[in-house]
Amino acid sequence: MGVIRGVDAHAQPILAGQAKYGVNMRCLAARVNYKTLIVICALFTLVTVLLWNRCSSDRAGPFHHGLAQRRAAAESNPGRAQSEEASPQEQQRAPPVAGAFNKAPGPKYEEIDCLINEEHTVKGRREGNEVFLPFSWVEKYFEVYGKIAQYDGYDRFEFSHSYSKVYTQRAPYHPDGVFMSFEGYNVEVRDRVKCISGVEGVPLSTQWGPQGYFYPIQIAQYGLSHYSKNLTEKPPHIEVYETAEDKDKTGRAAEWTVPKGCSLSTVPDKTKFTNVKQFVAPENTDGVSLQLGNTRDFIISFDLKFITNGSISVVLETTEKNQLFTVHYVSNTQLIAFKDRDIYYGIGARTGWSTLTRDLLTDLRKGVGLSNTKAVKQTKIMPKRVVRLVAKGRGFLDNVTISATAHMAAFFAASNWLVRNQDERGGWPIMVTRKLGEGFKSLDPGWYSAMAQGQAISTLVRAYLLTKDQVFLSSALRATAPYKLPSEQRGVKAVFMNRHDWYEEYPTSPSSFVLNGFMYSLIGLYDLKETAGEKLGKEARVLYERGMESLKAMLPLYDTGSGTIYDLRHFMLGTAPNLARWDYHTTHINQLQLLSTIDESPIFKEFVKRWKSYLRGGRAKHN
Repeated sequence: MGVIRGVDAHAQPILAGQAKYGVNMRCLAARVNYKTLIVICALFTLVTVLLWNRCSSDRAGPFHHGLAQRRAAAESNPGRAQSEEASPQEQQRAPPVAGAFNKAPGPKYEEIDCLINEEHTVKGRREGNEVFLPFSWVEKYFEVYGKIAQYDGYDRFEFSHSYSKVYTQRAPYHPDGVFMSFEGYNVEVRDRVKCISGVEGVPLSTQWGPQGYFYPIQIAQYGLSHYSKNLTEKPPHIEVYETAEDKDKTGRAAEWTVPKGCSLSTVPDKTKFTNVKQFVAPENTDGVSLQLGNTRDFIISFDLKFITNGSISVVLETTEKNQLFTVHYVSNTQLIAFKDRDIYYGIGARTGWSTLTRDLLTDLRKGVGLSNTKAVKQTKIMPKRVVRLVAKGRGFLDNVTISATAHMAAFFAASNWLVRNQDERGGWPIMVTRKLGEGFKSLDPGWYSAMAQGQAISTLVRAYLLTKDQVFLSSALRATAPYKLPSEQRGVKAVFMNRHDWYEEYPTSPSSFVLNGFMYSLIGLYDLKETAGEKLGKEARVLYERGMESLKAMLPLYDTGSGTIYDLRHFMLGTAPNLARWDYHTTHINQLQLLSTIDESPIFKEFVKRWKSYLRGGRAKHN
C-alpha cells in the first residue's frame, strides 16, 4: 500500500507538467500568424510539384528517346520521313502521351524576308522549314486565281490555275443546231455595246471607237446567241394586253386612258386582216395610255404604224428609290439620248406596219449608263414594274405583249441586217480603223474579216433552214467571195509559207494568222456546204477542205506547252509571242471540240485533251 501511494505521489507532478505543456502548445499555436501558415502551404505545394514532374520525366523518357531516333532517321532519309508523317495510319498508331503531350502546340509563325529573283523582297511567313508567301503576290506572279468561299458553313480557300471553262460539246454538230456554247452569250449586256439600235434592232459596238458602229461579228453573235437560247430554253411566258378585239386572249378588257384632246378607236386594217387601235394624241397632251402593271417580265412588243411623227413611251418603276423612268421610242433616227429620267431611242419613221420588240431592262441600263467613252457606265438600276404604255402623234397599234424573252425576234433582226448590209463584193465592210499591234499596218475603214464572213454565214444558213427563204441562202453563198482574194485585193486570204491557205480575221500586212477567227470562218463554210448541196455548195466545200488541211498542219504552232497562242506575230514579225488569254484558250478548245465531231482526224481530240490539261496547270515535258 505504501508503494502504491509513493507512485501516486510521484505521478501527480508529471501529469501536472504534461497538462501545463499542452496548454502552452495550444497557446503557441494560437499565436502563430496566418501568413506563416500560407508560406508553409506554398512550400509544401512546391515540393509536391517538383516531385511529380520528376516522376513524369522518368516515365516519358522512352518517348523522348524514340522521338530522337525518328528525327535522326528523318534527317538521314527525308523522303521516307515525309511519307510517314503524311500517313494517317502512322498517326493512328502513335501511342498517347501523358501530361503536356496530350495537347499539340499550335503552329508558330515568324516573319521572314523573301528575296524574289534577287530583285525585290516581299514579306513572308515561316513555320519550321515551310515558307509561306502572300497569295496577292503569288496571284500576280504566276497569274493564278483564288478566293475565300463559304462551303458547308465554313470558310475555305479555292484555288484555280485558270479562270475560264470548257463547255461540253453537243455531238454531232449540225448547221441547224446550237452554235457552239453561244446560248451562254449575252451580247447586249457587254459594256462595249453602246445600245441596241432602235432603227436596226441590232447592237452598236464601241470596241474600237466611242461613237458606235455596226460590227458584223458582234451582230452575227447577237443573232446566233438568241438562236441558241431559243433551242435550249423553255418557251417564254407571254402576257397579252391589246389585240384590238373586245377582250384579249385572257378575257380581260384593255385599260386605256384617253385624256381630253385625244382619241382612241378600233378600226379594221385591210393589210392585216384584223382590227387595230387607231390613236390621235397631239404632242402637247399627255397621250393615250394603256395600263400594263407587269412586275414579272420586261420584253415589250407591239405592231406599229405612224401616220405622222410620234412616239411610243414606256413608263418603268425602278429600283432607284422606286423612281419612275420613261423610255421613249421616237419616230426619228437619233441613236440614244438620256436626260433626267427620260431615255430616248430613235426607231425611224415607221410609216408602214412593223413589229417593234424591245428589252426594257437593256434599254433602261444602256440609257442610264450612257457615256462618251468606249464602255457603258456601270449601274445598279433595274426595272421593277412596267407601269404603262403611252402613245403620241397619229398612228395605229396592235398586239401589245410583254414576255420573258423574244429570242427569235433578235435572231431575225440580225439575219435581216446582214442581208440588207452585204455589199456587192459579198462582204460586210467594217467601217472603223483597226490597229492590231506594232509592226502591222493599220486596217482602214472598209476592211473585211473572215470571222465576220464565217459567223454571218452561220447566221444566214440558220435563217434559211427556218424559213426556206432563198434570200438568206443567196446572201450566204455570196459571202464566200472574200475568202478567195488576198488582203491586197480587199480579201481575207493569206498563205503561210507559200503552202497553207488561211482565212484572216484581220487581213493585215504582214499576215497575222489569228487562230480563233480562222476556225470560226471554217465553221461557217461547213454550215454552207452542208446546207447548199453538192452543186451550190461546191465552192464552200473546196474552201473548207483547204482550210482544214492548213489547220491540221499548223495547229502545233499555237501550242506553248502550257497554253496557246493567239496569232503568229512572233513568226511574222520576230517579236515575242502573243499568248492567248484563258478565255481565248478555252475558245480554241471549244472550237476544236466542235470540229472533232465533223472531222474524225485524231489531231483534234489529241489537242483538246492536252489543251484542257493546261487549264489545270499541266505542262509539256521538258528535256
